[in-house]
Amino acid sequence: MSARKVVIVAHGGRPEALAALTDTIRELQAAGFEAVLHDDDLAEAFGDPVDVVRTREGIGDAELVLVLGGDGTILRAAELTHGTGVPLLGVNLGHVGFLAEFDREDLHQAVQRLAAGEYTVEERGVLEVTVTRPGHDEPLRGWALNEATLEKADRSRMIEVAVAVDGRPLSSFGCDGVVLSTATGSTAHAFSAGGPVVWPDVDAMLLVPIAAHALFARPLVVGPSSSLGLEILTTSVSPGMLTCDGRRRVDMPVGSRVEVRRGPEPIRLARLNRAPSPTGSSTSSRCPSSGGGSSPRHARRTRASRRGRESECSRRSRSRTSGSSTPRASRSARGSRSSRGRRAPARRCS
Repeated sequence: MSARKVVIVAHGGRPEALAALTDTIRELQAAGFEAVLHDDDLAEAFGDPVDVVRTREGIGDAELVLVLGGDGTILRAAELTHGTGVPLLGVNLGHVGFLAEFDREDLHQAVQRLAAGEYTVEERGVLEVTVTRPGHDEPLRGWALNEATLEKADRSRMIEVAVAVDGRPLSSFGCDGVVLSTATGSTAHAFSAGGPVVWPDVDAMLLVPIAAHALFARPLVVGPSSSLGLEILTTSVSPGMLTCDGRRRVDMPVGSRVEVRRGPEPIRLARLNRAPSPTGSSTSSRCPSSGGGSSPRHARRTRASRRGRESECSRRSRSRTSGSSTPRASRSARGSRSSRGRRAPARRCS
């Protein structure tokens, strides 16, 4: 019986990723997996025993793709797996790891669970992106896991856009750009622009204006059967640029239009934790407001932080109790008794 194949995609520019790559290959081979590197430049450092996959054609027969890096590396790996049905499993080594499932410290345990088949696969919806431009008969088509962002090409000017939902005009305004996002991408660019955090199993799309010069340009959430459209108005003094997942770009002259709808082929993510994640993406249950996740390391940090807060609360309570015998506290108490029996509001330890 042939060995189970795992393709590894790593961030070659990070020293910690190269170090983690050595450990990952050793752990996978010890567990009986066939470890295959996607990047042939990295493969040269590991010699002939490590096979190399240079194109998408070598992905389809893999059990999964293991990604070493941050969310940017996972988005790059998603370009390889989109349409193949092969799930991604992320190891967070970057500054942002909403899409990653575990940290490097948990690598050994994670590989053991992979070998035992103790993981599930969930699907994340993508955007199907269609771009029409003046002077071009054929539309451009693409997709995005996180977002498709239309931004101004001239940094000193605003871009004038018209917004449509299901082909019906909704609003128009000047802005720096507009983010069209999936639920997975709601913690990426859309979150930075002031959009809501949407749970990843909510089948929805978001429209979030960036620095809009308008009173009623608010974030918008629509259902999976709807479409969102943006048109660069002829009155716009700046052309635009459309970027999908921060990686694939196309120039958008004045008069161009982009429409997004739910894509037919989702991205599949392997999960070792059963708890649902609030996004996009380390332990994929990290939320940007807390910066934490459901990993054992984060759980320890959370418990320590909670104990610290409880200790501080206790110290404050003891301080108020011991200070009640001071003259200042006595005067305060006499003042409270003379105020027609009204009780002072209780103070809470926050």
